[in-house]
Amino acid sequence: MWHNRWTEKPSYEEALALTGLMKTLAAFNPRVAGTPPLGLDLPSSDIDILCHARDATALATALWTMGADWEDFTLHQWRRAPRPIIARFRAHGWAFEVFGSPEPVEMQAGWRHFMVEARLLSLGGPALRAAVMAARLDGLKTEPAFAQVLKLRGDPYAALLLLAAAPEDRLSALVAAAGFIPASRGLLTGGR
Repeated sequence: MWHNRWTEKPSYEEALALTGLMKTLAAFNPRVAGTPPLGLDLPSSDIDILCHARDATALATALWTMGADWEDFTLHQWRRAPRPIIARFRAHGWAFEVFGSPEPVEMQAGWRHFMVEARLLSLGGPALRAAVMAARLDGLKTEPAFAQVLKLRGDPYAALLLLAAAPEDRLSALVAAAGFIPASRGLLTGGR
Protein backbone atom coordinates (compact mmCIF):
# COMPACT_ATOMS: atom_id res chain seq x y z
CA MET A 1 0.00 0.00 0.00
CA TRP A 2 1.73 3.16 -1.20
CA HIS A 3 0.31 5.79 1.10
CA ASN A 4 -0.30 6.86 4.63
CA ARG A 5 -2.78 9.38 5.92
CA TRP A 6 -0.35 12.31 5.78
CA THR A 7 1.53 12.09 2.49
CA GLU A 8 1.97 10.06 -0.64
CA LYS A 9 4.71 7.97 0.91
CA PRO A 10 4.38 4.25 1.53
CA SER A 11 2.80 2.96 4.72
CA TYR A 12 5.28 2.32 7.51
CA GLU A 13 4.87 -1.45 6.93
CA GLU A 14 5.71 -1.12 3.25
CA ALA A 15 8.68 1.17 3.93
CA LEU A 16 9.95 -1.29 6.51
CA ALA A 17 9.61 -4.19 4.06
CA LEU A 18 11.41 -2.24 1.34
CA THR A 19 14.42 -1.63 3.59
CA GLY A 20 14.84 -5.30 4.49
CA LEU A 21 15.75 -4.22 8.01
CA MET A 22 13.78 -6.86 9.88
CA LYS A 23 15.53 -9.64 7.95
CA THR A 24 18.96 -8.05 8.32
CA LEU A 25 18.44 -7.46 12.04
CA ALA A 26 16.81 -10.85 12.76
CA ALA A 27 19.71 -11.96 14.99
CA PHE A 28 19.00 -8.95 17.23
CA ASN A 29 15.31 -9.71 17.94
CA PRO A 30 14.06 -6.52 16.23
CA ARG A 31 10.70 -5.07 17.26
CA VAL A 32 8.87 -2.18 15.65
CA ALA A 33 7.62 0.35 18.19
CA GLY A 34 6.60 3.99 18.28
CA THR A 35 3.69 5.93 16.89
CA PRO A 36 3.09 4.43 13.40
CA PRO A 37 2.01 0.99 14.70
CA LEU A 38 -0.15 2.73 17.32
CA GLY A 39 -1.88 4.84 14.67
CA LEU A 40 -0.62 8.01 16.37
CA ASP A 41 1.96 9.10 13.82
CA LEU A 42 2.39 12.65 12.56
CA PRO A 43 4.15 13.70 9.35
CA SER A 44 7.39 14.04 11.33
CA SER A 45 7.12 10.62 12.99
CA ASP A 46 9.83 8.04 12.49
CA ILE A 47 9.82 4.26 12.43
CA ASP A 48 11.47 2.96 15.60
CA ILE A 49 13.09 -0.46 15.69
CA LEU A 50 14.31 -1.78 19.03
CA CYS A 51 16.98 -4.48 19.10
CA HIS A 52 18.69 -6.71 21.65
CA ALA A 53 22.37 -6.16 20.90
CA ARG A 54 24.54 -8.23 23.21
CA ASP A 55 27.36 -7.49 20.78
CA ALA A 56 27.26 -3.79 19.91
CA THR A 57 29.96 -4.20 17.28
CA ALA A 58 27.97 -6.87 15.44
CA LEU A 59 24.89 -4.63 15.34
CA ALA A 60 26.92 -1.61 14.23
CA THR A 61 28.53 -3.68 11.46
CA ALA A 62 25.15 -4.97 10.25
CA LEU A 63 23.69 -1.46 10.20
CA TRP A 64 26.74 0.08 8.57
CA THR A 65 26.91 -2.62 5.89
CA MET A 66 23.24 -2.31 5.07
CA GLY A 67 22.54 1.38 5.49
CA ALA A 68 25.65 3.48 4.98
CA ASP A 69 24.32 4.71 1.63
CA TRP A 70 20.89 5.67 2.97
CA GLU A 71 20.10 9.35 3.18
CA ASP A 72 21.25 11.10 6.38
CA PHE A 73 22.72 7.86 7.79
CA THR A 74 24.32 8.29 11.22
CA LEU A 75 25.52 5.70 13.68
CA HIS A 76 26.67 6.34 17.23
CA GLN A 77 26.95 4.76 20.65
CA TRP A 78 26.07 6.34 23.98
CA ARG A 79 28.90 6.78 26.46
CA ARG A 80 26.81 5.94 29.52
CA ALA A 81 25.46 2.52 30.40
CA PRO A 82 23.94 0.50 28.90
CA ARG A 83 25.80 2.04 25.89
CA PRO A 84 23.18 1.42 23.20
CA ILE A 85 23.87 1.76 19.49
CA ILE A 86 21.63 4.22 17.62
CA ALA A 87 21.35 4.45 13.85
CA ARG A 88 19.26 7.09 12.10
CA PHE A 89 18.54 7.44 8.41
CA ARG A 90 15.86 8.17 5.83
CA ALA A 91 14.52 5.61 3.37
CA HIS A 92 11.38 5.30 1.27
CA GLY A 93 9.95 8.59 2.55
CA TRP A 94 10.38 7.77 6.24
CA ALA A 95 12.87 8.59 8.98
CA PHE A 96 14.10 5.47 10.78
CA GLU A 97 15.74 5.01 14.15
CA VAL A 98 17.29 1.71 15.19
CA PHE A 99 18.06 1.42 18.90
CA GLY A 100 20.16 -1.55 19.99
CA SER A 101 20.79 -2.18 23.68
CA PRO A 102 22.39 -5.06 25.58
CA GLU A 103 19.08 -5.26 27.48
CA PRO A 104 16.49 -7.66 26.02
CA VAL A 105 13.88 -5.71 24.05
CA GLU A 106 11.16 -6.64 26.56
CA MET A 107 13.13 -4.82 29.29
CA GLN A 108 13.82 -1.65 27.30
CA ALA A 109 11.89 1.47 28.30
CA GLY A 110 10.87 2.18 24.70
CA TRP A 111 9.24 -1.24 24.35
CA ARG A 112 7.54 -1.03 27.72
CA HIS A 113 6.15 2.43 26.84
CA PHE A 114 4.92 1.10 23.50
CA MET A 115 3.22 -1.94 25.01
CA VAL A 116 1.38 -0.04 27.75
CA GLU A 117 0.29 2.60 25.23
CA ALA A 118 -1.11 -0.15 22.98
CA ARG A 119 -2.97 -1.67 25.95
CA LEU A 120 -4.39 1.72 26.97
CA LEU A 121 -5.54 2.47 23.42
CA SER A 122 -7.18 -0.95 23.23
CA LEU A 123 -9.06 -0.25 26.46
CA GLY A 124 -9.95 3.38 25.71
CA GLY A 125 -10.99 2.83 22.12
CA PRO A 126 -11.42 5.53 19.48
CA ALA A 127 -12.18 8.30 21.99
CA LEU A 128 -8.87 7.83 23.82
CA ARG A 129 -6.97 7.55 20.54
CA ALA A 130 -8.57 10.81 19.32
CA ALA A 131 -7.74 12.62 22.57
CA VAL A 132 -4.10 11.47 22.52
CA MET A 133 -3.81 12.40 18.85
CA ALA A 134 -5.26 15.87 19.56
CA ALA A 135 -2.63 16.38 22.28
CA ARG A 136 0.08 15.28 19.83
CA LEU A 137 -1.23 17.67 17.21
CA ASP A 138 -0.95 20.41 19.86
CA GLY A 139 2.78 19.65 20.06
CA LEU A 140 3.15 17.06 22.81
CA LYS A 141 5.33 14.00 22.39
CA THR A 142 3.60 10.64 22.80
CA GLU A 143 4.23 9.91 26.49
CA PRO A 144 3.37 13.46 27.66
CA ALA A 145 0.21 13.28 25.51
CA PHE A 146 -0.91 10.06 27.21
CA ALA A 147 -0.06 11.52 30.63
CA GLN A 148 -2.05 14.69 29.97
CA VAL A 149 -5.10 12.87 28.60
CA LEU A 150 -5.10 10.27 31.39
CA LYS A 151 -4.32 12.87 34.09
CA LEU A 152 -1.13 11.13 35.20
CA ARG A 153 1.01 13.07 37.66
CA GLY A 154 4.75 13.62 37.67
CA ASP A 155 7.18 12.65 34.95
CA PRO A 156 5.13 11.20 32.07
CA TYR A 157 7.83 8.73 31.04
CA ALA A 158 8.19 7.36 34.57
CA ALA A 159 4.41 7.29 35.08
CA LEU A 160 3.90 5.16 31.97
CA LEU A 161 6.73 2.82 32.94
CA LEU A 162 5.00 2.26 36.28
CA LEU A 163 1.84 1.28 34.39
CA ALA A 164 3.66 -1.13 32.08
CA ALA A 165 3.22 -4.08 34.45
CA ALA A 166 -0.22 -3.03 35.70
CA PRO A 167 -3.07 -5.53 35.40
CA GLU A 168 -5.90 -4.84 32.97
CA ASP A 169 -8.35 -3.89 35.72
CA ARG A 170 -6.03 -1.12 36.93
CA LEU A 171 -5.60 0.21 33.39
CA SER A 172 -9.37 0.00 32.82
CA ALA A 173 -9.98 1.99 36.01
CA LEU A 174 -7.44 4.61 34.91
CA VAL A 175 -9.06 4.93 31.49
CA ALA A 176 -12.52 5.20 33.06
CA ALA A 177 -11.36 7.78 35.64
CA ALA A 178 -10.11 9.95 32.77
CA GLY A 179 -13.58 9.85 31.19
CA PHE A 180 -13.11 7.12 28.62
CA ILE A 181 -15.29 4.04 28.80
CA PRO A 182 -13.04 0.97 28.68
CA ALA A 183 -13.70 -1.05 25.54
CA SER A 184 -14.85 -4.18 27.41
CA ARG A 185 -17.53 -2.17 29.25
CA GLY A 186 -18.35 -0.05 26.22
CA LEU A 187 -19.56 -3.09 24.32
CA LEU A 188 -22.01 -3.90 27.11
CA THR A 189 -23.22 -0.39 27.90
CA GLY A 190 -23.21 1.29 24.52
CA GLY A 191 -19.87 3.02 25.05
CA ARG A 192 -19.08 6.46 23.72
